[in-house]
Formats: sequence, C-alpha cells, structure tokens
Amino acid sequence: MTRRVIVVGGGPAGMMVGGTAGIRGLDVLLIEKNSSLGRKLLLTGKGRCNFTNDTSLQELINNIPINGRFLYSAFTKFSNKDLIRFFNDLGVETKVERGGRVFPKSDRASDILHALERYLRSNNVKIMRGEVKRILRDNSKVIGVTLSEGRFIPSDSVIIATGGLSYPETGSTGDGYRFAKELGHTIVTPKPSLVPLEIEEPWVADLQGLTLKNVAIKVIDHSEREIYNDFGEMLFTHFGVSGPVILSASSHMRGIDRNRYRIIIDLKPGLSDEELDRRIQKDFAKYSRRYFANSLDELLPRSLIPVVVELSGIRRDKYVNQISREERRRLVRLLKNLSITVSRFRPIEEAIVTSGGVNVNEINPSTMESKIVKGLFFAGEVIDVDGYTGGFNLQIAFSTGYVAGNSC
Repeated sequence: MTRRVIVVGGGPAGMMVGGTAGIRGLDVLLIEKNSSLGRKLLLTGKGRCNFTNDTSLQELINNIPINGRFLYSAFTKFSNKDLIRFFNDLGVETKVERGGRVFPKSDRASDILHALERYLRSNNVKIMRGEVKRILRDNSKVIGVTLSEGRFIPSDSVIIATGGLSYPETGSTGDGYRFAKELGHTIVTPKPSLVPLEIEEPWVADLQGLTLKNVAIKVIDHSEREIYNDFGEMLFTHFGVSGPVILSASSHMRGIDRNRYRIIIDLKPGLSDEELDRRIQKDFAKYSRRYFANSLDELLPRSLIPVVVELSGIRRDKYVNQISREERRRLVRLLKNLSITVSRFRPIEEAIVTSGGVNVNEINPSTMESKIVKGLFFAGEVIDVDGYTGGFNLQIAFSTGYVAGNSC
C-alpha cells in the first residue's frame, strides 16, 4: 500500500514538502485553510519575492542568528544554488541584486507561486481546503489528523508547515505551535523578528514616508555597547522606523525594555567628518547670504531639513556666513550621529517572521522528524530558526521543506 503523507500548511515550506514527497510516489495530501496557496509568499520582497541569497554556505549560516547551525544539514542537502536551479527548471528566470538578493527576473512573486503550484500538480499532490483541528498519535507514532468538522484522515506521516504568528491575515495564526505542544514538544516563546520599531523622539513622526538610502546605522545598548551595524535603506513611519536595515537590526534586540537601545544613523557614511565639514563649508560659501534653514537643500532631503535645523541648535534665521566653526562642527556630528531611541517592537502581527517555535533540540536536523513522535515532521517558520532580511528566511522554508519531503 502506498504511504499516505499529510502536509498541514500551503505556504512555501508546505508546497516544497508536498511536491518533493510526491516525486517519491507517495500519496500526498496538502491541507490549507485559506482559499488559495502561498498568500504570504505573494507579500515577500514587496511583492517581488526575494526567495534566497546568492552567497556561500557559511554565509547562509551566519545570516541565521537563531539556531543557524541546526540548518547546516538542510542547507547542504538543498542549498541556495539548488533552489535557484529548482526555479530555473520550473521556467522561472532569476536575477541577483544588491547584497546577493535573488528575485524572479519578472519581479513578480506570483511567478514563484505559480511555479510551485505546477510542481505540486506535476507530482500528483492532492490539495484540500480545510482546517486541521488536531494531529493524532497512537503512543509514539502519528496516525492522522482530524479536521474542524470532525472528519478523521489517516496518515503514515504528518508534516507541520503552518508558519508562525506574523501576518495572521494570511493564515499564520500559530496553529503549528499548538499541534506540536499537544504532541509533547517544547515551544520557545514566539516573539517578533524582522519587525519595525517604535521610537521615542516625537520628531520622527514628522518624517513619515521619508526613505533614506545608503545610510549606515549602529545599534547601541544601555551599556553603550555596539550590538549591530549595517548599511542600506531605512524608512520613517508615523510610529518610528522600518526598512531593511531596521528589520535586520531588530533581530539583535533582546528584551526590548524602554530606552534599552539607541540607533545611531550616519546620514553621510561615504564622507569622513573632515570631508563632510569641507562639503558643508562649500555649500555655505555658495549660499552665504541665505538663512541656515535654507542652505541645506543640496545636502539633505527636504523633509529632513527642519528636523536637522532644530536638533543642531543653530538658529534657523541665522545667515550661514555668521555660523561659527563650532556650530558647523556640531552640525557635522549630528549628521554623522543622528540618534533615535527605541521604545518597543511593533506587534508580532507586523513582523516579517516569527522568532521562537518548536525547540530544535527535539527535531532531527538531517530529516526534520520529531525526536518525540515518529512520523511527525516540521518545515519552515514553525521551527525556532529565523534569519535576517535578504532571502534567508525563504531559503530556510525551502530547504527544510525539501528535507522533510524526502524523509517522510
């Protein structure tokens, strides 16, 4: 008799599990509670789907700050290079952008989703719209699932690929944590990761909608220790800050007590203090008869100028040819060290990924099978692993899905 496999969850990890198990000739049933597959996948990379990163195996591990070593076997068996070839073979042309980020050449996440749907169809995976209520076991062996309407479906293996708690409107509501806990697994308390940050300073709200590109940031904790630095793009919002460098920085913040962390923004990282001072002197000479508030148009985005003028302590109506050397140096220090204070994470529902989940010590890293219940497997965000922005989290989903699909 053909082995029956049930995959719970139709995101990227679940679809990879289903198609990979189907290639092996197994009877695969993928159960998804949403009306369509891959809803969260369509949101990734601002709808462009940054599905992996073109880097070395060691750098993949280095970019997974939570339990990265657990993924060594999975990344070896199905690497980023394998994933790129996988989508190329399914007809998706790809491209590499800044920081090694890999996208479909079309810039459409839907192309990735449609490729995965073809993968499922070509390998005879059956798809059911329904909600799993419980995963059942007999002693230490999985025997199947029950649906919300009470129907029991027997199975030789069950793979939990339900995602975390982020983006609940896409169906990620923490069901997998409940299933795993009911079956005896330990759940590391979920918390937001890759999440926007709320900021204390009221002037931040005045910059809502402003994107800063090519800035450098440092995260400083309450003991004045630098815990993270990065270079790239950030965004000001009505509540605080977001954008790639901010989301990655959030992964390094533990215990987000009020005022525990400050972010230092270098608005001009390509210039030393001396070079920036010379640049400002050049602008001041050019606009010597202008007020200070009207002299920074070539140096800063328009919406940022009033904030910088206020924070500099230099009178806005002071002629630039009257600004002292010390005032000018104070301006340089401000532009190189614009400081904001983190008050809290945004809610977990707004996080890109969830940190926490099924304890990796209870999962076989070579197979993704539970060490507690035979026939129970895990894939994707439900596991206590998470990475930085740049395609690393989707690589986790696809690699763990591939391993589970080949092991179930």
